[in-house]
Amino acid sequence: MKNMKTENEIKEEVIAKIKTIFDPELPVNIWDLGLIYEVNVVPINNVQVIMTLTAPNCPAAQSLPHDVDQKIREVEGINDVFVEITWTPAWTKDLMSEEAKLELGFL
Repeated sequence: MKNMKTENEIKEEVIAKIKTIFDPELPVNIWDLGLIYEVNVVPINNVQVIMTLTAPNCPAAQSLPHDVDQKIREVEGINDVFVEITWTPAWTKDLMSEEAKLELGFL
C-alpha cells in the first residue's frame, strides 16, 4: 500500500508549486510577493487557497488564480483545488518577503 502524505507534506508541496508562479510584471514569485494569504489542506486532500492581487485592475487578474489552480493540481494526491480572491486586507508591499523587497529594491 502506498504511503499517504500528511497535510503538512501536501501543504509544503503546494507552497513549492506556488513559488514557481511569477507575477508577469515583476521578477518575483507570487508567494514572496505576499499574494497568498492562506493555504489550507482539508479532507480529503482538497486544497483551499485565499489570495489577492496587487490591485483590482491587475492585468493578471484572470490568469494568476488559474495558474495557481493548475500548478496545485500537479501535486500528486490532490483531490480538488479551490482558489478564492479577496481584497481584504488589501495587498501592500509590507506583505512581501525580505527577499522580494531586496529583489525589487525596497530595502
